[in-house]
Amino acid sequence: MKKLLLCALLALMTTPTIFAQDYKDKITLVIHGGAGTITRQNMTPEREKAYKEALTMALLKGHQVLKQGGTSLEAVEAAVRVMEDSPLFNAGKGAVFTSEGKNEMDAAVMNGKNLMAGAVASVTTVKNPIRAAIAVMESSPHVMMMGKGAELFAEKQGLEIVEPSYFHTEARYKALERARKEEKVELDHTEKEKKAVKKGSKTGAVTPQDNLIFTEGKKFGTVGCVALDQYGNLAAGTSTGGMTNKRYGRVGDAPIIGAGTYANNTTCAISATGHGEYFIRSVVAYDVSALMEYKGLSVQQAADEVVMKKLVERGGEGGLIALDRQGNIAMPFNSEGMYRGYVKADGTIEVLIYKEER
Repeated sequence: MKKLLLCALLALMTTPTIFAQDYKDKITLVIHGGAGTITRQNMTPEREKAYKEALTMALLKGHQVLKQGGTSLEAVEAAVRVMEDSPLFNAGKGAVFTSEGKNEMDAAVMNGKNLMAGAVASVTTVKNPIRAAIAVMESSPHVMMMGKGAELFAEKQGLEIVEPSYFHTEARYKALERARKEEKVELDHTEKEKKAVKKGSKTGAVTPQDNLIFTEGKKFGTVGCVALDQYGNLAAGTSTGGMTNKRYGRVGDAPIIGAGTYANNTTCAISATGHGEYFIRSVVAYDVSALMEYKGLSVQQAADEVVMKKLVERGGEGGLIALDRQGNIAMPFNSEGMYRGYVKADGTIEVLIYKEER
């Protein structure tokens, strides 16, 4: 009897090690940098190179964390912060402007191991909103904080606080001025702006900063990451600057758990990008997970069902990245393009932009 108990105890003691080994060869990290009318015709070689380099850097940072035994949540933070610090993406440094001329950012994270989640909305002074979302999850009893309260909480947690002017970029401000003239809300970039680079500007030559806007066409600006670590745990994170010329404290899908961000070890981790109102109404991220859990669909089947069928039928444009616990990836989008990429356990990296690169 004692021998049996000893064997049982030894088995329990060694299980975590075996468990970790089972997933060490499956560690995976997937990112996106927004979806929309992103075509080769709209893109200059210089801009394409800049985006690919930034996406590759985000993948490398996240992969390094995973390879060194870090958690999926730590890897998600590392990758998203790279994109938040780049003016190329509508998150953090590259955030678009509201109708009041402010940069208001949203972010969310979710841990697939325990379904814990954290989010912030409408923050204006937190350098890396993804870090604030993690702090809400780990250091408060809440899931979401917003505005001044979220900023005060972030400061008390020792997060890096910056002046709102840190987020000001000329390209994004010019986009606001154009939107104000036309009295409309823009999803980061518009078709009219795409045509402007072809016809030339009435106010003068197109500058390199303008090309950040002009050469992309309509783009739904959000960044996100999903990851699987060597312990078999999934995590997801999403960060965004929202919509150019947005009014009345508008908040999109990115910080809404189940809409733009979701993670559950039972199914998958999801980060979405697109017209937020449609993603909220369709509960996009959770719907992918539910199709896997209740209908037994694969991550690819479930993601395609939601993005390529349900969203299309409802008039929603955008895409998502999804990752299951076996390292299977899905990156569907119903727009012209989506900045996206992944890195596998062996360090293999692929960065994609256009529809024909599916």
